Amino acid sequence: MAAGSDIHTAMSAIEEDNFIGKYATYEPTPEIGPHRASHVADRNEELGIGYKGWRYNAAGLTAVWAEENTRTAIFDAMERRETYATTGPRMRVRLFGGWDFSREDILRRDLADIGYRRGVPMGSDMTPPPSADAAPTFLVYALRDPIGANLDRIQIIKGWVEADTGELRERVYDVAWSGERTPDAKGKLPPVGDTVNLSIPSWTNTIGASELGDVWVDPDFDPSERAFYYARVLEIPTPRWTAYDAVRFGIEHDDEVPLKGQERAYTSPIWYTP
Repeated sequence: MAAGSDIHTAMSAIEEDNFIGKYATYEPTPEIGPHRASHVADRNEELGIGYKGWRYNAAGLTAVWAEENTRTAIFDAMERRETYATTGPRMRVRLFGGWDFSREDILRRDLADIGYRRGVPMGSDMTPPPSADAAPTFLVYALRDPIGANLDRIQIIKGWVEADTGELRERVYDVAWSGERTPDAKGKLPPVGDTVNLSIPSWTNTIGASELGDVWVDPDFDPSERAFYYARVLEIPTPRWTAYDAVRFGIEHDDEVPLKGQERAYTSPIWYTP
């Protein structure tokens, strides 16, 4: 999993309050700035489809779990896929898969040591199950960006291939979350809330958590089916660059323009093969 800027200005601005635009024509100048969210960024006249500038996001980041800060170690980490992507924030995320992680493991501060000794990290293949009735366990942990927003939740996304039909399926599991929320009868977790003040714009970390973690066991594991698992970490809502533009230029966007979002991170998957 990787993320980047796709910015054509030689300025890799990842912060929402410093979104320089993807092209020079989208820089927040007094002339262009008030219109860059509503400007038609691309359009196919023949097909009658297109999109506007507000659909662009600020740049993302790729994080690499390397043994040291050298080119060799960083390349080795990328080659073994021990990476995760974020939509900009510098949150720290760990994911390990094994067969005998327990809830007590998440209470330890040497979490990475436990993960490497008793499992495999993000980007790896699961080891063979120790028994016919074993189910994979996943040790997942996230720490917020030091100057960013608190965390809303951690999810595990599972994908699998139906053994009899070959159909690819996917399911999202909420495994750790902030506050005293309780999933409803359908397993859906209520929203974390919203502290965004669009008049500034800004937000407060009075909701959410600075760190989250848990050990999750796949409740629907079928040892005969190929599967993959990756973690997704969501922050609490924060202003998008469109909200900062609205204040900076004193404008009101069309109703279709989103002014808030939830920054997030995605880990490389861990694969299981029968």
